[in-house]
Parts: sequence; C-alpha cells; structure tokens
Amino acid sequence: MLDLLIEKFHDVRFMTMLLAAIAVTATVYAVVSPMMAGDGLSKRMKAVASERERMRQRERDRMNRTEKVTLRQTPKQAIQRIVEDFNLGKWLAQEEARDKLVMAGYRGHAPYVTFLFFRMVMPIAFFLSAVLYVFFITHMEQSTVVKSGICLMAAWAGMQAPMLFLKNAISKRQLSIKRAFPDALDLLLICIESGMSIEAAFRKVSQEIGSQSVPLAEEFTLTTAELSYLPDRKTAYENLQKRTGLEGVKSVCMALMQSERYGTPLGQTLRVMAQENRDMRMNEAEKKAASLPPKLTVPMIVFFLPVLFVVILGPTGIKVSTYMH
Repeated sequence: MLDLLIEKFHDVRFMTMLLAAIAVTATVYAVVSPMMAGDGLSKRMKAVASERERMRQRERDRMNRTEKVTLRQTPKQAIQRIVEDFNLGKWLAQEEARDKLVMAGYRGHAPYVTFLFFRMVMPIAFFLSAVLYVFFITHMEQSTVVKSGICLMAAWAGMQAPMLFLKNAISKRQLSIKRAFPDALDLLLICIESGMSIEAAFRKVSQEIGSQSVPLAEEFTLTTAELSYLPDRKTAYENLQKRTGLEGVKSVCMALMQSERYGTPLGQTLRVMAQENRDMRMNEAEKKAASLPPKLTVPMIVFFLPVLFVVILGPTGIKVSTYMH
C-alpha cells in the first residue's frame, strides 16, 4: 500500500490531476463561501456585550470586596494540564506573545495557554513529519547530515508557525480597523459636538461602525466599559492603543488623554485627526497602486507572454510545418 502511494505521488499525470482537482475545489469554495456565510456582526457584538457585562460584574464585586469573578473563560482542561505538567509557562512564556494575542483579538488566559501548547506541539509535529517524509517515504539520496538539516529546519518552521499565525491575524485586524477608523472619528466628532459625553460617544460610535468594521466596534465597546468603571480614564485610552497597535489610534488616544488632563476642546483635534487618518489611508492605497506594475512584471513574463506567442505564432508554425511535409 505504501509503495503504491509513493508511486502515485511520483506519477506526473496523477499529480497534475490531483492539483487541478484541488484548484477547482478551492475556486468553487471561494465563490460559494461568501454566499453561505452568515452575518457574524450580531454574534460578535453580542459577545462584546457579554464581555462588557462581565467587566461590570467584576468591578462591582471588587468594589464590594466580594468573591472575585473571572473575566475570561478558563482554558480547556487537557491543554491546561499539558501546559502545567511540562511547565511551558516558564520555558516558552513570552510577554510579546501576550500583547500580540490581545492585538489579534484573543483575550484572556485561555488563548495564551493554547498558544503555549501549540508552541510545544508544532515543532514536534513538523519534525516527525519531516523525518517520516525524508527517511521513509522519499528515500532521498542525500547524506544523513543534509536529511537531518532538513528535519531541523522543519522543526524551526513549526516553532515559528504560531507566531506567523498571530502576525497574520494582527495584520487582518489592523487593516479592518485602519480602514474604518477615519469614519469612526467623524462619527465621534459629531457625537461630541452634539453634547454627548465621551462614554456615550464611544458607545454610539461602536453601535454604528459595526457594519463597517467589527474589530473596531469591539474595541470601542470595551473602551466604553473601561471608561465607565476604571478609576483613571488614561488607562482606558492606553489599553485601546495597546490593543490596536496603530499609530493613528495612538495619536487620537494621546489627544484624548491631553484633553482629559488639561481640559482642551476635542472638536478641532478630532477633525484634524480624522483628516490625517484619511490621508494616511489614501497614501497607502496610492502606494499599493504604484507598486502594482513591478509586481505584475514577472507574472506577465511567465504566464501571459508565452500564451501570446503561441496565439500569434501558432498558425504560422502550423502552415510552415504543412508546407514542409
């Protein structure tokens, strides 16, 4: 059975058919999945609302000196047991990973325990897969040192895989926030100039901006809860800029903290900040548009030009071969 499987993997025709089937399946999935996807906005906003209620309950219990209520869900018992038995919190703990988990939208102790678990499991899984493939499936003709190096590289890739996953999640979340943030500042400016307090303005904007960016609505809702129950509002603004990790959000939070401290008006500041963030968004779009022609050069040379030559020179070649025969 194993020999038949190896023979099939070395069969060019079979691999071509397999890759074509995978490509067709992926294309169909990419077309059909947006049609079947449900509205996740209400679900996310409901989760954020429950998060706010848990924060409210925790603060009430802390003020009343009663039993402390946990803010986050506890991790799964099996994963937590493995993390505690191997003492992964000591060997693999990273403060940077905690910050990145929060920036990616994974809050609490459970995601951190899961991250430590995969930091241990992924290198082992990648290493064993590489050993199985290099030594038992392909029977590579290279030396043992080269094979061992390939296995070690696979283990290193498995160690970096969780961090790459976090970076990808952070990039997607920051992109969603960055696109909707100028519009959120405009809404925040309108609310403040209409006479609302900063808490009411954040609450109103979080309800309105959810259709454009769920992560931004989630962050504004959490900021509303922190503004209502934390003793120092500066801490709420600092938490907002840490959770997002964006320079535009950091500038706005600094302006809000200065206004809170010195009593300066927010209207003109928010108007300028909204325009700056909108200009930054337009500059990034122009930068991507300017970088598009160089990126298209290699695909055009590899994919388009050969097909163009075949279409143009193909009939001539057929006629020449006909005359020669």
